[in-house]
Amino acid sequence: MSGSINSIYQNVSYSLSLHSKAIVQLQEQSASGNRVNRASDAPSDAYRILGLNTQERSLQGYQENAENLIGTLEIASTIIENMASELSDTRTLLTQIVSGVQDAEGQARMAESIDSTLEQLVSLANTKHANQYLFSGNKTDVRSYAVEHEGGRISSVTYQGSNEARVVDVAAAVTVQANHVGDDIFRSDERGDPLFLGSSGAANGTGTSNVQGDVWLTVEHDGSNYRVSIDDGATFVTVPAGGDANQAVTDSRTGRVLYVDTTGINSTGVELVRVPGTYDAFEMLIGLRDLLLNERNIPTQELLGYIDASVASVEEVRDQLMQVDVAVGAKVGFLSTLSDSLESMEFDTKDETTGLQEADIAQIAIDLSRREVLYQMSLQVAGKLMSTSLLDFI
Repeated sequence: MSGSINSIYQNVSYSLSLHSKAIVQLQEQSASGNRVNRASDAPSDAYRILGLNTQERSLQGYQENAENLIGTLEIASTIIENMASELSDTRTLLTQIVSGVQDAEGQARMAESIDSTLEQLVSLANTKHANQYLFSGNKTDVRSYAVEHEGGRISSVTYQGSNEARVVDVAAAVTVQANHVGDDIFRSDERGDPLFLGSSGAANGTGTSNVQGDVWLTVEHDGSNYRVSIDDGATFVTVPAGGDANQAVTDSRTGRVLYVDTTGINSTGVELVRVPGTYDAFEMLIGLRDLLLNERNIPTQELLGYIDASVASVEEVRDQLMQVDVAVGAKVGFLSTLSDSLESMEFDTKDETTGLQEADIAQIAIDLSRREVLYQMSLQVAGKLMSTSLLDFI
């Protein structure tokens, strides 16, 4: 008989424990407003909620990256547009000189104006945003361009950022360039054949030259042979008798090579050699400024011809900037659309999470009331069962 009483006690205790646990869980859900407060409440739903929370955090991170990137690209676009505008003004100045509007003094004033434009463009190219240089690629802590001065004027501008752009994740398996490589934006990279603009008889050689922008070819005669130089006479290459169809002439300062057909050389002098598709915004302006200052004492008519030809270099760099600006604008448009999509996805994720986690307070109140009634009934039954005494068996 003791075994039966013990069994009744265990069953009653177990039943009361289940009701008590259910009541505590319902009270917790009512107080927190959540149906799932721990994984044991609903294992499958808890697993799904954890996945949705992770997805929501990822979407928030992507959206924040996209919004920050939009701001960065919009600033970069504004800078590029300003630089293109400055180059348009420079082109107008050069056109005025070629058309005869300016005299020698006017040319000197324009040289100073171009020098100011050069300073402005270098300053714009070294812009920082959010404590990062915009045009240094993934070396965002390194100043994009280093500047050297000589005689109070900029003598050289050297890119010192990375050759790889900094990219940012804006969605799963989707990246966008944030900080561009300045040397890709402010320099053309569609090399054409060198154009010899002088009257010495020198022409383009058969080899592929790697000089960039404008090169000054110096032709001298030492009494026996012609000799040529592209580093302002620092070094010379002697032209053999009859010339050479592919004479390599090296700039000792840069190591770059210009291949010259020297078979037709018939006079000495200094002449301009243009290499289309290789112009750098800064070196181009330095060359234009020095050309207008005419420190090489080039005859006026020849100088005007060189200035006229240099208009094409300004247009080349400006066109390069405008193409980049269009590409940046397309990225901003893409990121704006993507940001809206991410926001919508984040809302859907939150909505699904809420549906799984949020408690139905009305239903909980009903369940809690039912459980409490069952608990009271269980207590009453247990009281009846556990009140059995020895007299009940006599």
